[in-house]
Amino acid sequence: MKSHASVRKTCSFREECGLFGVNGVARAAELAFLGLYSLQHRGQESAGIVSSDGKHVYGYKGLGLVSDVLTPDAMNGLHGHLAIGHNRYSTTGSTTLDNAQPLLVTYRGGKLAIAHNGNLVNTVELRSSMEAAGSIFQTTMDSEIIVHLIARSKAESIEDRMTEALSQLKGAYALILMDENRLIGICDPAGFRPLCIGKLGSSYCFASETCAFDIIGAEYMRPVEAGEMVIVEGGKIKYVQAQKATSKAHCIFEFIYFSRPDSVVFGESVDRVRRNLGRTLAAEAPAEADIVISVPDSSNSAALGFAEGSGLPYELGLIRNHYVGRTFIDPTQRVRDQAVRVKYNPVGEILSGKRVVVVDDSIVRGTTSRKLIRLIRKAGAAEVHFRVSSPPIEFPCFYGIDTPSRGELIASSHSAQEIAEFLGVDTLAYLSIEGLRRCVATPDDFCYACFDGSYPVPVRDEADKLALERESYPSSSGSSQRERSSRTRVQLH
Repeated sequence: MKSHASVRKTCSFREECGLFGVNGVARAAELAFLGLYSLQHRGQESAGIVSSDGKHVYGYKGLGLVSDVLTPDAMNGLHGHLAIGHNRYSTTGSTTLDNAQPLLVTYRGGKLAIAHNGNLVNTVELRSSMEAAGSIFQTTMDSEIIVHLIARSKAESIEDRMTEALSQLKGAYALILMDENRLIGICDPAGFRPLCIGKLGSSYCFASETCAFDIIGAEYMRPVEAGEMVIVEGGKIKYVQAQKATSKAHCIFEFIYFSRPDSVVFGESVDRVRRNLGRTLAAEAPAEADIVISVPDSSNSAALGFAEGSGLPYELGLIRNHYVGRTFIDPTQRVRDQAVRVKYNPVGEILSGKRVVVVDDSIVRGTTSRKLIRLIRKAGAAEVHFRVSSPPIEFPCFYGIDTPSRGELIASSHSAQEIAEFLGVDTLAYLSIEGLRRCVATPDDFCYACFDGSYPVPVRDEADKLALERESYPSSSGSSQRERSSRTRVQLH
């Protein structure tokens, strides 16, 4: 039987993406371009737009950033009043043009395009049964499974076809779909991934985050609710409860890391939540220090909160090169290592001789943090106290974020003291799960599986089930040194 890491590598279905859609405006593709541009942080490997003028459907997609793929020549061919767009981040081995989205197909109901953020956990089961029945797949994306299910449905209306298809899906999905005239937004019954509704004059739009509405001047209305299907056609909007909502399981990592601080997701301000994280962290894990700095940019708000809570001054001790992509969502370790070397520059005048609190949003493998600490030490910091505005990440995510396998997560097999020694810091402290829960308005509506291993939707593939057995990897926070030393460990070197 393949290991869990092998299953993830060969399936290659995990992704974290940005979605945008608009219906009822002239040159809709231009607004989709702007929306995708503001959502570039959610995916940097491919971008694409599909548009419609009511009679014909047009599409263009490619590998690279929005501004590189969607050139003026490409945009000139995207006509019409209706458009959807997609930024994609994929796992290793699946960065191909075939896997770029939106996925556009022709079936008995006409043209259909889909943009998907999330991950289905019953992909293997569904795909195997479809292939056995004669289905032919052109990509390795679980998004294509959704299209197949819609096409196979015997229902007459697109609404009923989608409802039937959705009933067979398990896992996380925020979807934006379109045919020649309709724009449709959908969220899974647990509401894992964010999708927002906006209004632009008499028109409507969808986006993963509200920052995409700000750039086009649209007004934020509300989130697409768990299990809801929202249909925009002919200047009207229709709300359908396509699936019965389960217990909500919003991704808490949207607040910790992924979303922009100027966005509203799941009905809450990202900046406000991150400041709460920092203030709570300061109360739980104070440090005797002179200054507080962030690891820019995703940690800025949390660091400001820590400074406010601790009474220490906030300083710009690290300057980020904004022409380098995010290290966590780059697809290979080689690319991550290269990016780290040019991504940050320490400000020696601020750091020299100071006791520094460094606030970061998370530690995944620990390799990036270790390099940063070396930079800060080299700049002359007298002490370095590392504070993390999330709990230790001990479990992989199966709902749309490409976290590493369990064996690659440093906190799954090492104590905080061991990690501190590896990073080269004087002290290290994480935010507690209890503290994290206090920072959001509705704590029971979130998924914390990457911290506690409690997966709200069971993983269907048998290999993944075996890999998820918590007994195989006891939590480092509650185990002895002997227990920790007896299990598979991340190599610290």
